[in-house]
Amino acid sequence: MSTPPSLREHVVNLLTVRQAHGTFEDAVAQMRVDRVGDRPDGMPYSVWELVEHLRRAQRDILEYCRDPNYEAREWPDSYWPDTAGPPTPEAWNEAVSGVQDDHDALCAMVRDERLDLYDTVPSSDEHTYLREMLLVADHNAYHIGQIVTVRRQLGLWPTGDDVE
Repeated sequence: MSTPPSLREHVVNLLTVRQAHGTFEDAVAQMRVDRVGDRPDGMPYSVWELVEHLRRAQRDILEYCRDPNYEAREWPDSYWPDTAGPPTPEAWNEAVSGVQDDHDALCAMVRDERLDLYDTVPSSDEHTYLREMLLVADHNAYHIGQIVTVRRQLGLWPTGDDVE
């Protein structure tokens, strides 16, 4: 079985297009770096923690899809930062760029017609590339929604177009 072009297009759109939910870029737009480590009352995460978690989890899935010798990291410690805020403003910028760069690499993988999305990834006998891409889309949508919620609770959501 080979991947139909229409499926590739649907998966890329699921990963990139603002449809039923906002994009990562929507969620972090105009975010004040001096506030990324703030946690709203009653909420367990800051924007930094959520972005860094997205970066680590997405990178892990990218490596899982690429590396035949992939070894799972320790859950949950390897997937969440140790602090509510980044150690430096540069760390924040690197985390945002890392999410975007790895996201672009995953989308390039989906667009690569030499790769059959129904094939299993090199390090698994059961998980397909398609499953991993859908997992990324689902996981990112969930945490992007949390970023929006944290920003709203902190009064840091930009006015204008809203993200649902």
